[in-house]
Amino acid sequence: MKKEACGLFGIYGHPEAARMTYFGLYALQHRGQESAGIITWDGQTIREQRGMGLVADVFEERHLGHQLKGSVAMGHIRYSTTGASLIRNAQPFKVTYKGMNLALAHNGNLVNTISLREELENQGTIFQTTMDSEVIMHLVAKYMNGGTPEEAIAKACSRIQGSYSLLFMVNQKLIAVRDPWGFRPLSLGRVGDAYVLASETCAFDLLEAEYLRCLDPGEMLVIEDGRMMSHRFMEPAEKQSSCIFELIYFARPDSLVFDQEVYNARKSMGKILAQECPCDADFVMPFPDSGVYAAVGYAQESGLPFEACMIRNHYVGRTFIQPTQGMRDFSVRVKLNPVKSMIKGKRVVIVEDSIVRGTTIRTRVKQLRELGAKEIHMRVSCPPIRYPCYYGIDFSSKGELIAANHSVADIGRYLGLDSLHYITIGGLLKAVRGPENFCLACFNGAYPVLPDEGVGKLSLECC
Repeated sequence: MKKEACGLFGIYGHPEAARMTYFGLYALQHRGQESAGIITWDGQTIREQRGMGLVADVFEERHLGHQLKGSVAMGHIRYSTTGASLIRNAQPFKVTYKGMNLALAHNGNLVNTISLREELENQGTIFQTTMDSEVIMHLVAKYMNGGTPEEAIAKACSRIQGSYSLLFMVNQKLIAVRDPWGFRPLSLGRVGDAYVLASETCAFDLLEAEYLRCLDPGEMLVIEDGRMMSHRFMEPAEKQSSCIFELIYFARPDSLVFDQEVYNARKSMGKILAQECPCDADFVMPFPDSGVYAAVGYAQESGLPFEACMIRNHYVGRTFIQPTQGMRDFSVRVKLNPVKSMIKGKRVVIVEDSIVRGTTIRTRVKQLRELGAKEIHMRVSCPPIRYPCYYGIDFSSKGELIAANHSVADIGRYLGLDSLHYITIGGLLKAVRGPENFCLACFNGAYPVLPDEGVGKLSLECC
């Protein structure tokens, strides 16, 4: 399973800000399932509740109805991409500095954390967590003397490199920031008189909020006293580098991301796959849920029937009790189970969104063989992943990427397939608007921002 680091939600000027944030995070749960947190401001006091696990497990009615008071709130859900998953690393991250309450929520990953952390520690800074996000907070505090919070945040952001969408709560202010490369999404909306911010627009839909726009790269929004002001804290990078994996895999299909409909982008990827590599088969099927929408596009373009032959168990959670060692592949089979009568003697085209390590797919293909599939072909709606990602996806070393070390033909044999085709980079770019604005580093090794030396071995947390 691929992991992407974190989801953000913020709201300003709503009488039930904490409850709205809870539902916003609930809609974004797919972006992180390790921890969740909400911070509120009632004009005098900042309050917080954080915990490990899913949103529904961390928050209770007593938190939303009584403890988390205030009309300003922001929340965070988290996947760590390296290192341990610990409560001290849960966000939003809150500190008090010279009588001012500061809170931060971060989606992304800094690539110069090592050098900045060393610099700050040499100056006497004591770190409480292993998150790269804490580096940002210390930089903000460092630049706070004699200036406004907005100026301090802008100076801090001028020092950091990498991917970051940020929410800050500074007493009564709610501040949103998006990095000048535009790696991670952050959208603005409105519900009634309240402004809302979220990593994806599916959070707005649940709250019946109006989508206004996506924040621009290098933009800072400041909301205070019901007024919103936009600042250009940094000029956008010469080449925008939005993460194309948001459209391939991470975002919910009912979201707008980078002002593009995720559902239609994935269908287009499937259609282009069918044009690039048609297949003589009996039907097209996905491995739910990731390959469903590309499979729909492939089926429509190819004229082959679409069959949902793999049934997902929607009640498998993180606390599922693992079986004994003798029950091999149980954790894979408990999530997806095939409709046996549909498989025997059939020529099947499986559409997947990506192949990272290949171990899970290999198990599922083996299961279909054992059920009597005559032929198994696979079409993949993203190109081979050959290079590590340093901007917030959990394949941070080349050794764990099957396509980095093996040819497509070798991968097909390893997976037990009759044929395997990945969409070409050119084909993928045809499926999205503004193809020049996307980061393709995990496919071609062209990194928009170079990381610190040794960052692949970094033991810090990304958020």
